[in-house]
Amino acid sequence: MAAAIALSRRGRPESAPNPNVGCLIVKDGKVVGRGWTQAGGRPHAEAAALAAAGDAAGGATAYITLEPCAHTSPRGAACSDLLIAAGVARAVIAAQDPDMRTDGKGIAKLQAAGIDVLFNVLPTEARAAMAPWWTRQREGRPFVTLKLATSLDGCIARADGASRWITGERARAHGHLERAQHQAILVGRGTLAADAPKLDVRLPGLGDRSPKKLLLTRGSAPKGWVAVASPEAVGDVDSLLVEGGAGAASAFLAADRVDRLLLYRAPILIGGGRSALGDIGLTDLSAAHGRWRLTDSRRLGSDRLDVYERIRII
Repeated sequence: MAAAIALSRRGRPESAPNPNVGCLIVKDGKVVGRGWTQAGGRPHAEAAALAAAGDAAGGATAYITLEPCAHTSPRGAACSDLLIAAGVARAVIAAQDPDMRTDGKGIAKLQAAGIDVLFNVLPTEARAAMAPWWTRQREGRPFVTLKLATSLDGCIARADGASRWITGERARAHGHLERAQHQAILVGRGTLAADAPKLDVRLPGLGDRSPKKLLLTRGSAPKGWVAVASPEAVGDVDSLLVEGGAGAASAFLAADRVDRLLLYRAPILIGGGRSALGDIGLTDLSAAHGRWRLTDSRRLGSDRLDVYERIRII
């Protein structure tokens, strides 16, 4: 299942508004088919994996990161029906689909057809891999990642606004990879005026994955940008990367709209520079504790990246 979950990440963000699902077909200890949700949501992961497996799917085990859909669509058959027609003997499912059109019905279909079904296998990990879609389904809003690139003393620029470059080439390349994995990217009016950022993806083979550009402002936005009045006003996307500057970062944190934090830190001291954050509405220091969980930490050249996720009680 862990391999299927890793595979599912290949569909982000292009599978939106559909979930990015991964599927492996295994027979006699060998992977005979693999698939993930394709751009625009079709084909579904199960359809792609079954097509790759062909006749070998008969009697095989399907590892699927989300309950197979139970409803038909003009764009394709229900995945539960495809698995049944292929003669799959066993289905191992990570998470149940919260979509009311499927929610339990896909599992029931498979069981009624005599397929052995095991579900709730690594559900937390599967939901994390589908976090943008899952957040939209459960909370009706996008999954938000906040990127901060700072010096050791927490500055994002010199006092005069100069910020190119705080982090090194490898950290910046990783930032471009993050851009490619989000539907939209947002900066504040100050960052737009100071840096005139392109916000595109400048990595080989990923040039067509540049996200939609949003500007946090109560005014108008330049051509090619979309104005957003507040963190709560972001719509039409499942995943958003907030990339600058301090005002935008603080606004999203104050609104409790940040789900994931990327903290890039360069081994430099600026002193008297511009702080990464402004007021985020914290009234008691005790309220700052227990809100973030470290999920990843790595070196990127001379820089360090720490990844935190917001702890939420659902």
